[in-house]
Amino acid sequence: MMKKLSLFMVALTLIFATSCKNDKKKDGEMDNQQTEMGSDMESDMSTNSDTAEAKKVVVEIASKSGSDISGQVVFTEENGEVTMVATIEGLAEGTHAIHIHETADCSSPDGKSAGGHWNPTFQPHGKWGSEKGYHKGDIGNFEANDDGMAKISMTTNEWCIGCGDEKKDILGHAIIVHDGVDDFVSQPSGAAGSRIGCGIIKM
Repeated sequence: MMKKLSLFMVALTLIFATSCKNDKKKDGEMDNQQTEMGSDMESDMSTNSDTAEAKKVVVEIASKSGSDISGQVVFTEENGEVTMVATIEGLAEGTHAIHIHETADCSSPDGKSAGGHWNPTFQPHGKWGSEKGYHKGDIGNFEANDDGMAKISMTTNEWCIGCGDEKKDILGHAIIVHDGVDDFVSQPSGAAGSRIGCGIIKM
């Protein structure tokens, strides 16, 4: 009788030990799964955060004042800076001016519906970065080659895309390409000549 009782107790002990071992294994597997899920969620959140930081606006340039120009201006905001890359074709060879103007309206044939330069800080017109002052829309001049092609780019932290700051937000304004050269002196717009291209900056 004692022998049978001993065997029974040994069997119970083995069953209990095996059960505990399996429970620990399951707990370990669940911990690993939760860790992996947490890592995946952190990775997804990091990816989404990086994606959210980058904003992009593509502006199509329409011809004005009887010109044949066309092109695109692409604004990209990342890490607190906006980079503008403008690609224009159909230009006369030589130097031309390009500015951001106040009003998002390209409806008039001469482009004058876009109003004057975007100047939310009420500064005099001038070359970008001048100590004497400049408009937030004073991009400057660029060169067209003998094929009428031109490309201009700049990066600044003085613009933003859709941030709501009236002194920085480029949305709701227009890009104007001029036939002439900005002299950076004449007020209020640099005597840059007729407006031969216009595009609205909008999402």
